Amino acid sequence: MSGDRAHALLSASGSHKWLHCTPSARLEDTLPESQSSYANEGRLAHEIAELKLRKAFIEPIGVRAFNNRLKKFKDDPLYQDEMLRYTDIYLDYISGIAHGFSSTPYIAVEKKIDYGAYAPEGFGTGDCIIIAGNTLHIIDLKYGKGVPVSAENNPQMMLYALGAYTEYSFLYAIDTVKMAIVQPRLDSISEYEMPIAQLNEWGGSIKPIAQKAFNGEGEFVSGEHCRFCRAKALCRARTEFHTALEDYKQMKPPLISNEEVGQILLKAQNLAKWVKDLEEYALSECLAGNDIPGWKAVEGRSVRQFTDQDKAFELLKSNGIEEAMLYERKPLTLAATEKLIGKTKFKEILTEYVNIPPGKPTLAPTNDKREAITRRSAEDDFKNDNGGNGNE
Repeated sequence: MSGDRAHALLSASGSHKWLHCTPSARLEDTLPESQSSYANEGRLAHEIAELKLRKAFIEPIGVRAFNNRLKKFKDDPLYQDEMLRYTDIYLDYISGIAHGFSSTPYIAVEKKIDYGAYAPEGFGTGDCIIIAGNTLHIIDLKYGKGVPVSAENNPQMMLYALGAYTEYSFLYAIDTVKMAIVQPRLDSISEYEMPIAQLNEWGGSIKPIAQKAFNGEGEFVSGEHCRFCRAKALCRARTEFHTALEDYKQMKPPLISNEEVGQILLKAQNLAKWVKDLEEYALSECLAGNDIPGWKAVEGRSVRQFTDQDKAFELLKSNGIEEAMLYERKPLTLAATEKLIGKTKFKEILTEYVNIPPGKPTLAPTNDKREAITRRSAEDDFKNDNGGNGNE
């Protein structure tokens, strides 16, 4: 691997892939990277967050200099005013940690971390590192709003922690690491703590796996980790995993068992995502002029829209249409109301008017952290109410 690589082959953010599917790192390295608008949006939010942290803890930036730097970010086409509010949440969380000690802690922002002792040529960038007393804090900002990410046994966070511990253990007597993932757009902060001895034990256990991944060895393994892989659409192992559902055509007897239901659902849970990945790939190929037998790119359904709604409505009113007929009055949703007045004020004023009913039962894998529920049928309840015999 070239030393000029912008990202490590065994990146920390991709560790959930190469730790499960060791050849995937080398395979992805043969494919072009794509940069989504969401990724660029996240990059901009990280740069704003970095500026705020540096002003608060690293550099004595004056107000004018700070505003001048911030203006450059505001000129970015991807900038949104809400980035200031969401990065403030991240700043407040870190300030809460930093100001919770009697002495001034060590703080590093956007720190390059080398974890090559555990994964060959592994390095990455830690959003924020804080060391105070015997504790190492690793904090990661995730600006996306897809799904909450847990810090518990998170390999990305643990690789960063290993790299940071390797660098700072000569200066600080660290015995505990606290990891946190802040996702302000999801109102989610996940925290996880572990002893350094346990972290080092995990680091030792992944060394042979990381070496296999670096060498491109091992077998391709399909799973939830595939959704972030650049090879996800065309990977043969993923294809064979999902098409293996055909094996169940031969099941006997005619009715399948609960055990077989569980097996099929495990195989099928990512099937829809895989098909969507295939569709996106096939469309991009057709649009590029390449042949996908049996398929072609066509114009999708189009929806009419006003070129200038305000002028259109003015014209309607001048032709005798009453303004009240052109608008609907609808109340804000609970979420929109909370966003309008802020969470603190919303909770202070409206708590007694908010009800959180039980969620609709849904199926989840056994490793889901939510508690399992069972609900009796109305017939069972009736039997119980009458001594179990169903008589009046």
